[in-house]
Amino acid sequence: MGNTVLTTGANSGIGLATVIELAKRGFHSVGSVRTAEKARHVLAEAEKAGVTVNTVLLDVTDAEGCERIVNELRPFAQVNNAGAQITGAVEEISDDEARQALETMLVAPMRMARLALPHMRAAGRGRIVNVSSIYGVATTPLTGWYQAAKHGLEAASDALRIEVAGAGVQVVLVEPGSFDTGIWEDATSDLAERDDSPYRTAYERSLMGIRMSKPFRGDPDRVAKVIASAVTSRMPRPRYLVGYDAMAMAAVERFVPTMVRDRITRLAMGL
Repeated sequence: MGNTVLTTGANSGIGLATVIELAKRGFHSVGSVRTAEKARHVLAEAEKAGVTVNTVLLDVTDAEGCERIVNELRPFAQVNNAGAQITGAVEEISDDEARQALETMLVAPMRMARLALPHMRAAGRGRIVNVSSIYGVATTPLTGWYQAAKHGLEAASDALRIEVAGAGVQVVLVEPGSFDTGIWEDATSDLAERDDSPYRTAYERSLMGIRMSKPFRGDPDRVAKVIASAVTSRMPRPRYLVGYDAMAMAAVERFVPTMVRDRITRLAMGL
């Protein structure tokens, strides 16, 4: 085990910024992508940034592929960033859509961690960084299954952190707020397709909110720097909230009574 760091979902946004930032800090930075076209994009962006990165083709829902890549790389650190957008009221999300979200954002990152742990144990050190979200802390309507995956990731990561600490492996959660990534375009597309719905008013208001928030979203580079710090720190924190909006939402979740939060949200969204 050397200084290899594997980042999943590296084709854009936070993942792409992370593989580049880790390369700048001297790591053998490897990013996983699902297609050769996306791999070429990552390499081109790294070249623009003046660093060298490597890519591997991997769908994180492919268990055999995950095992092969992890065993080949034996990473010192693993950044589980790959995700998927799933937007819609719980009533309108099918079982298959829900399973896919949970497989991608909960089962897959914990599988990647499980596969890397024997190598980390053998080396007596290692770092697992799971990219969650403020939606792993707070909950809002119309993204319930996305939040279920992120809440589950937080719970599993908390358990894993305690289980492997004695082996010299540290587990970290990074919880970004609103940053300018492709996930917002995916959410916009999902919402726009749900015209014939009892939640139409709430969808329209959500779309308006997404469009109005665009100028205020942060740069993914900021999250990448936090992730890189979590990888390099001798004593990383268990959690890193990133973004003022994330900190504000976490405070509201903690201090505002549930009935009050529910009432305000329903009024705002027309539910």
